[in-house]
Amino acid sequence: MKSGPRASPTSFGALADPMAGADVFRRCARAILEADGLLVTAGAGLGVDSGLPDFRGTQGFWRAYPALGRAKIAFESIASPAAFESNARLAWGFYGHRLALYRRTVPHEGFALLKKIGASMPGGAFVFTSNVDGQFQTAGFDSERVCEIHGSIHHLQCMQGCSADIWPATEFAPEIDAENCLLRSSLPTCPRCGSLARPNILMFGDWGWIDSRTREQHEALQAWFGGIRRPVAIEVGAGTAIPSVRHFGEASHGTLIRINPTEPDVPSGKGFGLRMAGLEGIRGIAQSLFGEQTR
Repeated sequence: MKSGPRASPTSFGALADPMAGADVFRRCARAILEADGLLVTAGAGLGVDSGLPDFRGTQGFWRAYPALGRAKIAFESIASPAAFESNARLAWGFYGHRLALYRRTVPHEGFALLKKIGASMPGGAFVFTSNVDGQFQTAGFDSERVCEIHGSIHHLQCMQGCSADIWPATEFAPEIDAENCLLRSSLPTCPRCGSLARPNILMFGDWGWIDSRTREQHEALQAWFGGIRRPVAIEVGAGTAIPSVRHFGEASHGTLIRINPTEPDVPSGKGFGLRMAGLEGIRGIAQSLFGEQTR
């Protein structure tokens, strides 16, 4: 690890940078050992160690999608129902590229370590995430214990809302002209009415998102909470720009372990903030908890 000053507790709670070392990891491990269930809360930062972009800022988004940068199309503009209405091949060029990227991405080691931590508890683990990439399911987490609050790119719905149906995107194999961010293959369609299909994702300015799948997931999460007396939450890569994940972890009872390289603050007395990348923090906790090297 690089040298640097040791962080000290603040009014926001216990903070740690990479030089805080084994002590804060031991305290996190102690909180986990005292818990009977693990709540994993995750934002886009969790996928960075798997090589996924997190679209941090307009310039970061345009570096990932230069064609949209040349056209000065912001993330909020392309990630909207209006984009599908005005230029479906461009909108599906963006989402189709993401779908193909997520399908071929291998979740990093941290997912397996979080799964191992959850398996060590009587109540197991439940995931609450704003990510739409399906990486937790790919990593082997029980799909019935994942709550995707913004939906999933691996599921589709009718753009026209002809029904409340949501169906898997498994038969959709997008071919993308990456240079121009355009879908070259056939547009996906609704099997009921034949209209354009869209991702079952909550987008910007979206009044047509069918949230029944997410509501069922949230109900399952609340039922799980009903059987957990001493939860611990490990939050990874959740920022303040869209703070839904952070607020949920803070509102849940039990200790919160927040891993974030730039925004690690936690409310006073709530838990621990680790100022480091997600995989690094997960590895440190797991090594302290299981007494073994993780790499």
